Amino acid sequence: MEFEFFILDWIQTHLRHPILDPIIVFITTLGNAGILWIGLTILLAVRKSTRKTAAALAVALGLCLLCGNLLLKPLIGRIRPFNVQDAITLLIAAPLDYSFPSGHTMSSFAAAMVLLLTDRRMGIPAMLLAGLIAFSRMYLYVHYPTDVLAGLLMGCLFGWLAVRIVQKLHARRFQGNQQEKPHR
Repeated sequence: MEFEFFILDWIQTHLRHPILDPIIVFITTLGNAGILWIGLTILLAVRKSTRKTAAALAVALGLCLLCGNLLLKPLIGRIRPFNVQDAITLLIAAPLDYSFPSGHTMSSFAAAMVLLLTDRRMGIPAMLLAGLIAFSRMYLYVHYPTDVLAGLLMGCLFGWLAVRIVQKLHARRFQGNQQEKPHR
């Protein structure tokens, strides 16, 4: 943990700046409750051509919620860095849940991975935004670097799994529809 505090304190000493503070707060807000990614999922579900991507996003975000937020956070129960180093002035309201893994990071990378695998034009900017959201969690001193790293890895895994699950379900549905049609 000493190395993790070294990284967090280095960010506070060398990168934190009054001009950056509101920008970082805005960036982290984009990840609050996964609302940006949920909104994008709903938007993509409207068009028939992007419904498979929307389904994969929904599966990925569901995996993040179930495995990360509802299972791992309470199971591991890691307290947040600002609770250990209480001299830190938070720029956001103190999160009330546990620290490991970073839910903001996990949901952001899950969604970005789905987008990267289904549409690179959306996936590359989504990955960049996910990286900024992940960094914001350390800048704001609400997550340890390993929380963020775990969120990144789990998010990418869940995004990849979600795309595979939706592809398999779609393939089975397509096969079922083909078998039901009479041959001419």
